[in-house]
Amino acid sequence: MSATPLQIAVATKDGISINEHFGHAKHFAIYRLTPDHCEHLESRDVDHYCHGQHGDQNALAGILETIKDCDAVFVARIGDGPTAKVNAIGVAAVADYAYMAVEESLLDYAKRLAAGEAVG
Repeated sequence: MSATPLQIAVATKDGISINEHFGHAKHFAIYRLTPDHCEHLESRDVDHYCHGQHGDQNALAGILETIKDCDAVFVARIGDGPTAKVNAIGVAAVADYAYMAVEESLLDYAKRLAAGEAVG
């Protein structure tokens, strides 16, 4: 990981843990991340994407627009279709830290990236 901070979107219901499914998120917490520090910058509201067996494509487009300046999006769960669309805009979809604490997870991610480990 370079010295340049990463910007990470987190799907969280409570701001404490990564506990929201990508398609159910109503907002994403945005963090600036370096290998030894993470800082909450803002919360960005989005429209709910997942509606059972189908997704609202307009809402998905809005979510992608909302997180396109981020390096990764941390979620509790994300389907294959949304993962492909997120990856296509250059954002990594990360579900490895589902239901874990936000800040500790982000710092672990930064350390793993700095060590050259594959994370996602």
